[in-house]
Amino acid sequence: MAEKIDMMEGKANNGEVHLDEPVANGLSGHKKSCSEEPLALKVKRIVKANLLVILTVLGVIIGVFIGLGVRHMALSRTQILYVGFPGEILIRLLKMIIIPLVVCSLVSGAASIDPKALGKLGGWAMLFFLVTTLIASAIGVVMAFIISPGSNTGSKPKVDGLDADLPEPKEVIDSFLDLIRNIFPSNLVSAAFQSYATGYKMIKKNGTDEILVEKVPIGTDQDGMNILGLVVFAIVFGIALRKLGEEGEILIRFFNSFNEATMVLVSWIMWYAPLGIMFLVAGKIVEMEDVAVLFASLGKYIACCVIGHSIHGLLVLPAIYFIITRKNPYTFLWGIFTALATAFGTCSSSATLPLMMKCVEEKNGVSKHISRFILPIGATVNMDGAALFQCVAAVFIAQLNNIPLNFIQVFTILVTATASSVGAAGIPAGGVLTLAIILEAVGLPTQDISLILAVDWLVDRTCTVLNVEGDAFGAGLLQHFVDRTAKAEAAVELSEVKHGGEEEEEEEEEQDTAAAAPAPENSPLIEKRGGKSEAAVSCSSEKESVM
Repeated sequence: MAEKIDMMEGKANNGEVHLDEPVANGLSGHKKSCSEEPLALKVKRIVKANLLVILTVLGVIIGVFIGLGVRHMALSRTQILYVGFPGEILIRLLKMIIIPLVVCSLVSGAASIDPKALGKLGGWAMLFFLVTTLIASAIGVVMAFIISPGSNTGSKPKVDGLDADLPEPKEVIDSFLDLIRNIFPSNLVSAAFQSYATGYKMIKKNGTDEILVEKVPIGTDQDGMNILGLVVFAIVFGIALRKLGEEGEILIRFFNSFNEATMVLVSWIMWYAPLGIMFLVAGKIVEMEDVAVLFASLGKYIACCVIGHSIHGLLVLPAIYFIITRKNPYTFLWGIFTALATAFGTCSSSATLPLMMKCVEEKNGVSKHISRFILPIGATVNMDGAALFQCVAAVFIAQLNNIPLNFIQVFTILVTATASSVGAAGIPAGGVLTLAIILEAVGLPTQDISLILAVDWLVDRTCTVLNVEGDAFGAGLLQHFVDRTAKAEAAVELSEVKHGGEEEEEEEEEQDTAAAAPAPENSPLIEKRGGKSEAAVSCSSEKESVM
């Protein structure tokens, strides 16, 4: 009985949904009550189970209609800001909760998992993220060559007022060195709101005949959370706490309690999300200018990105999930719909992280240990949408400038997009900042990034949705891996128990037969095997003959 109870507890800890409990989509585990239950009660139960998802969908739809209705009223810039104010509050609430959520969840997750298991989970997660990002990059390049968004456009499209927003071009080596520097932040407090970035200073040197100008890299701090450094520190700190043993238990319990309290705050914020998303969508629609002109000049580029994101998010990722787990991937997607809608509204993977944790744990049966360890890492390093859009943008800019790309350049775009997406910030327009790295790597003009910025408000939304979807599927696959491993270990233990029981029964039978037979003289010595027992027998026979 004790072993059965342990197995049931392990099953619950692994996040599996019990058969006698209602599943997240409102369908009961048992089918016998479906035919007897009245239709009104059945509808009420399903609506109650999916109330937040339904409210989120309604929020997006109503936001579109509000934006289209208010758009024709010629509002001033100040009035447009007022329209989007409730959505701004949602983004501020989500950003407020990011740092305590990421740090506490990773510390408690790394401290609660065995270092060997931690290495396995991290290895499988990084492999999944790397493979899916490479596939996304390949889809982006293929779609760009098929649709050819930058060819046959006549004159190059021009967008006014965006040149000032262009990121400063950086050397490729400096960009990757910045990524490594941010892994090891010099100040944890400043890492909460600043990250390291390389700038350049021109220094003149007087030569013998001419004045030489050297571009020297100089370190600067730019606004934006260094989430990568915080993630690495939290994981290492959690492992260190586990190494302490009993001395670290108090601090581990503190982080666990802090994490649980943070998730309670997230559950409260989730119910405000539909209202915030509604006004975010409405404000962005009202803010758009010259939509017809923009779609006429860059419509093929937008279509290329959106179609590529749809293929990867609706076909490739679900197919990988189904092949490995043999479960319905679209039921999994329905469970995280609220987080996907929040990603579409906020354009931020980091801001969506709290809601994604809540959705995968409550709706899709992923255990807390896995979701709170993998999802923060995924929000930092897994950027499928950004990699796909960067590949499309690079090929698009090459076609605009009539620059043919050979195989080496295409391969460079694939590898650089996959690598640079790791360092892309999980904030709005974070992928545009790393696009300059790819353009510099293949020698394409960086000034055309202004065209990408012109439609980034739309493309970045589908990018973010794809990014967080990949994180969620990664958590689901790791949960399947853990469950399968636990079942295999339980089966081995059960077979060992059965085998041990059979051996005990055989020993008892031998003892019974030995007790039933008449005990010979000097029987304790006879039980010993080898030469000693034979000697004992011969000694006893000699004694008998003497007698």
